[in-house]
Amino acid sequence: MAQFLTAALYKFVELPDFASLKAPLLACCEAHGVKGTLLLASEGINGTIAGQPGNVHAVLAWLRQDPRLATLEHKEAWATQIPFHRMKVRLKREIVTLGVPDVHPALMAGRYVKPADWNRLLDDPELVLVDTRNDYEVAIGSFKGAVNPATRSFSELPGWVEREMAEGGKLAPVDGKKPRVAMFCTGGIRCEKSTAFLRARGFDEVYHLEGGILKYLETVPQAQSRWQGECFVFDERVSVGHGLEPGDFTFCRSCRDPLSEKDRASVLYELGVSCAHCHARTTEEQKAGYRERQRQVELAAARQQAHIGVQQPGVRLDAD
Repeated sequence: MAQFLTAALYKFVELPDFASLKAPLLACCEAHGVKGTLLLASEGINGTIAGQPGNVHAVLAWLRQDPRLATLEHKEAWATQIPFHRMKVRLKREIVTLGVPDVHPALMAGRYVKPADWNRLLDDPELVLVDTRNDYEVAIGSFKGAVNPATRSFSELPGWVEREMAEGGKLAPVDGKKPRVAMFCTGGIRCEKSTAFLRARGFDEVYHLEGGILKYLETVPQAQSRWQGECFVFDERVSVGHGLEPGDFTFCRSCRDPLSEKDRASVLYELGVSCAHCHARTTEEQKAGYRERQRQVELAAARQQAHIGVQQPGVRLDAD
């Protein structure tokens, strides 16, 4: 029975004093027994926390006491065991790493489009629809007709944009005018920043899906949906479908890529050790270490204990 609440949150807002927020925020989380990872930067806050529901909500209330974070939104998921083993508050240059200076989503993000209006926008034949997520996410689902930049990390997206702005590219001007562009991501953070980047590069008509794919899948009826496949998520569910129902994917505990039933049937798949995506990238010595880790995981499970050495999927904050 689910008893732990996980809250994923982010907000782009000017926080010039972000470093001074670290100690009191960490103290608040620890006082309430909440665990996870929160990132602070001058551009805002991003992270995931988990714990008893009342304690998680107490931390969220503490954050919202700051007028700059009063409108902070979060997404909830439930788990039968807490998905983190410690609490971390980290100071960063960016809360999601794009690697481009002077991009300010709090001031420059594109136009929000609510999930109920998203299909109408996609009906525009001149629209360039861009999936800002990484290749391992796009591989299991996306919107019909979306362009896949084939990036392995978000910081690769600016390079893709620059290449596609050249003659013949998907973002190249037509008759001297830059195209209309719509961008989307899992929960909204990457598309806010990527649309701000496009606006900084001179694109005037830039849109992004408010609340991300998750809000679309939660609110748009499946019969009206333009979504195909499942949506990769950064918690123990791994993937979700319409209505946010858990999907059929699991994690490779070596490379953390999502694995389908077919992937798990591969001769290169070994539970806790490797999959077809990463088998050739790890040495036999590394695989031996992963096998020992998996053995310890199974021993801990038999004792009904969590194994602290398991990398939890929810900490992959650089992606969303």
